[in-house]
Amino acid sequence: MIYGLVLCAALALPSAAAAQDQIWLQIEAQPTLNEASDRAQAYAALFPDVSGFSTGGWYAIALGPFQDRAAAEDRLRQLKSEGLIPRDSFIASGGDYRAPFWPAGQSAPVVALSDPGDTPLVAAEPAPLSSTETPEEARAAEAALPPEARQKLQAALQWFGHYDGKIDGSFGAGTRRSMADWQTEQGEEPTGILTSTQRQSLVAAYDQAQAELGLATQTETEAGIEITLPTALVEFDHYEPPFVHFRAKNGSEVQVILISQPGDQSTLYGLYDVLQTLEIMPVEGERSRSEASFTIDGRSATRATHAYAELSKGLVKGYILVWNPKEDARMARVLAAMQSSFRSVGDTALDPGLVPLSDETRRGLMAGLEVRRPVLSRSGFYVDGNGTVATVAEAVEGCNRITLDLRHDARLLHVDPATGLALLTPVTPLSPPAVADLLSGPARSGQDIAVSGYSYEDKLPAPTLTFGTLEEMKGLNGETGVARLSVEVLAGDAGGPVLDSTGTVIGLLLPRDTEGARRLPASVSYALQAATLAPRLSEAGVAPRASTRTGALAPEDLNRLAEGMTVLVSCW
Repeated sequence: MIYGLVLCAALALPSAAAAQDQIWLQIEAQPTLNEASDRAQAYAALFPDVSGFSTGGWYAIALGPFQDRAAAEDRLRQLKSEGLIPRDSFIASGGDYRAPFWPAGQSAPVVALSDPGDTPLVAAEPAPLSSTETPEEARAAEAALPPEARQKLQAALQWFGHYDGKIDGSFGAGTRRSMADWQTEQGEEPTGILTSTQRQSLVAAYDQAQAELGLATQTETEAGIEITLPTALVEFDHYEPPFVHFRAKNGSEVQVILISQPGDQSTLYGLYDVLQTLEIMPVEGERSRSEASFTIDGRSATRATHAYAELSKGLVKGYILVWNPKEDARMARVLAAMQSSFRSVGDTALDPGLVPLSDETRRGLMAGLEVRRPVLSRSGFYVDGNGTVATVAEAVEGCNRITLDLRHDARLLHVDPATGLALLTPVTPLSPPAVADLLSGPARSGQDIAVSGYSYEDKLPAPTLTFGTLEEMKGLNGETGVARLSVEVLAGDAGGPVLDSTGTVIGLLLPRDTEGARRLPASVSYALQAATLAPRLSEAGVAPRASTRTGALAPEDLNRLAEGMTVLVSCW
């Protein structure tokens, strides 16, 4: 007769030997027994098959055992989808599992027995880290260590955040302090000299932590890059020059992209600009660029990204790491491993012909990556030599970031709700190719005009000219300060300069009213008159330039002037 509820297939706590031959779903690992016991008890309230094992310095909490790997993978997917276990939980073979610690004592979950006379097994406490070695004996044993073992101890201390010096195998004052810090963390006497047992425990914990991430040196021959990657979190996906893509593995949400291409400083700088337009690169974060390298850090609530690239001997090589900010602690170690191990191998870069690409894709630097697009883009034009831009207010409403020509960050200088005018100033001063000369007198009705604007927003690399006629210097209902135009424009043209045949700016194109009760013909548009614009510039501290132009310009000269002063204003 069965008394009570059988909670799992194994009714008694598995022995270490049995655990090592079975399949488990490891959901957590804690550095101390108390922390691990607390977490195991919490999980036991949710799951009937919680077990805990020491792993040589750390304490693993696992579910199982399972009959086969397929069953374990099904459980892993189910629990992850329900958000009941950490995202980095993984299938474990149990090979590292040693003395069991859970269930144990009175706090263990009650396991029903098939026979009332049976008695539950109680886990043995793991051996303490301390030993009978004196400091002198420990130092003597330490002196006998080969150089690679001494370096590994420093690497382990660095991994767990206690050591930030050079990995050279020399145990100076810095290494001794880090050893004492580690001993204090483990509840041991901080002598600064590790006993043999402590060294074994530290290295075992280090090995396990690396094994859980699968950190391994990868030599990517095609790209000419050697780097340590978290192979438990990512796996090779595909080549798409100039990138080598590694996709997330086991739901890790981690992505790695290696960068490899021939080029010069302009290639490096172009890569720096364009990486910041990718969906995988959040807008917020630090950016730095030198003559031969750059670093970009992006961070949002759901994504963190680190990118690095360097130029050496005509080759641009680097890497991108993407992860969920919830995993910052683990990923900081992954990033440190990638940073310290990254190096260029050989004198070759990824062959652009490695995989077949269309001509269009081959021309695009960001093959295979989704480029972040602005929320909207409008037009604007330079109104002084410092790069101040006049545009329409709708171009900058609710923006997290504003750019000029997709490359230069800008900040809002002034908004005039009455006229719909907005003024922007570049974060870094610019030298405009051309600056608007504003009409200071009245314009002549019936004259030919041209609107310069990014009609198709950010789809084209340069503005277009759209020709029309100035109908009158007021609105249909007699409104002052605006000019009525006969010209068919698109939404992206709003904010662009309206020029006469001499190249003088007679106004700023306003957006079409799409919410009013009346729908005007497509050929009817309005512009803010230059005479209205000029005093607004002065109020904002910008000195407007009055036009002295005479004589009509040749079409190609008018186009060149318009292109030089017109700016793509993008809202992100």
